[in-house]
Amino acid sequence: MQILSKEYTTEINKTLKLAFPIMVAQLGVVLMGITDNLMVGRFIGKIGLGASGIANSIAFLIGSIAVGGMSVVAPLISKAKAENNPAEINRLFRASIKAALWFGLILGIIGWVCVVCFDVFRQSPEISDSAPAFLTIIVISNIFLFVFAAAKQLSDGLSHTHVAMIITFSGLLLNVFFNYLLINGVWGLPALGLHGAAVATLFVRILMSIGILIYIYQNPLFRQYLGEQFNSLKTNDLVIQIFKLGVPSGLQFFFEIAAFSLAVVMMGWLGENQLAAHQIAINIASATYMMASGIGVAGGIRVGEGRGLRNKHHIGVSGNVAYGVVVVFMLFCMLMIICFDRFFVESYIKDAAVIEIAIRLMVIAAIFQLSDGIQVVALGTLRGLSDVNIPTVITMFAYWGVSLPLGYYLAFNQKMEGVWYGLLAGLTASAVLLTSRFYYLLKRRSF
Repeated sequence: MQILSKEYTTEINKTLKLAFPIMVAQLGVVLMGITDNLMVGRFIGKIGLGASGIANSIAFLIGSIAVGGMSVVAPLISKAKAENNPAEINRLFRASIKAALWFGLILGIIGWVCVVCFDVFRQSPEISDSAPAFLTIIVISNIFLFVFAAAKQLSDGLSHTHVAMIITFSGLLLNVFFNYLLINGVWGLPALGLHGAAVATLFVRILMSIGILIYIYQNPLFRQYLGEQFNSLKTNDLVIQIFKLGVPSGLQFFFEIAAFSLAVVMMGWLGENQLAAHQIAINIASATYMMASGIGVAGGIRVGEGRGLRNKHHIGVSGNVAYGVVVVFMLFCMLMIICFDRFFVESYIKDAAVIEIAIRLMVIAAIFQLSDGIQVVALGTLRGLSDVNIPTVITMFAYWGVSLPLGYYLAFNQKMEGVWYGLLAGLTASAVLLTSRFYYLLKRRSF
């Protein structure tokens, strides 16, 4: 007996075909930070792990506005493709590169302020001595990450999602290689220690941005969208549109990542062992989140196609499938974290005190997998509808109105795990409200 209709089976196949390369590429991006932390923890110890962890968290927080903001472009390109409008696709691509450079300038200034005012984060003297220089290098590397994310929107929006996957994982392998060379000073290179990991990330992001641009301009798949006949078309209106849609969309990521980043800061107040343990657990949770966000991106592209076709039924089926796929995936992730918690933790560090704390946090990390996956897919499907303002308010309320106040209260009035219970509450509130928003619009809007 066939459990699912042919229509749903077909949509699942299309979504998975889109989602898998994006998931792998998204995982590769977060794995660069994870490999930095893992190798620093192995070669330098918990002080280095804490410094790289908080620096990566702050840089990722700053960069989230651009990375989240650029993600509105792929559904717009998918919509233009459904409308058979190659000129609009060309304009969107060029506008996204310009927007990425503007993001790099503006957010780079914000990153520099964080470096100069690092004492405001109230970390231990050892962390405060090491982290600012690491943060400086990562903030510079963010510019190239934004260009890569902008170029990636073209390939993703046209359903050629394997491009970014291959480049990202090539970059990940290079990152591990350069980390080893520069941290330890192999083959006559200087032993840069902690900062070697940051320099490695900078090199790799430069290579990734160059690589994807060369691929796009040399591959015949994209030639019809990059012809000289489009060069005279203006893009400033689309740069403004990307900022109008992208800044609220980026703030959605910012509010969530800010909650997690400030949780890192609060853990630093509790002690170096707590900070290192938190960094390990949050790295693992980040990996599953980034893969789930790949499903969200695929869902947004499929919803964007339905919007371009003005087909409400198509939009509904695409949304339903994206939610169903992420629920199954995150339940699997939950099981993996529960079964292999000690293995994951001991891959980072051998410090017994840190391991004990990290394993306690892994239990909560397993529990919030489902809420985390559902809310990121909800954001993706809403982005496919170009609905960004109300979701931004929802995420601000969920993370800054629920997560942070509750996590602060529980951490400092009851126990250390309270920070994570606050995160769980915020993720759950976000999942419920954003999913309700998608189905409300599906019912009320005409497309």
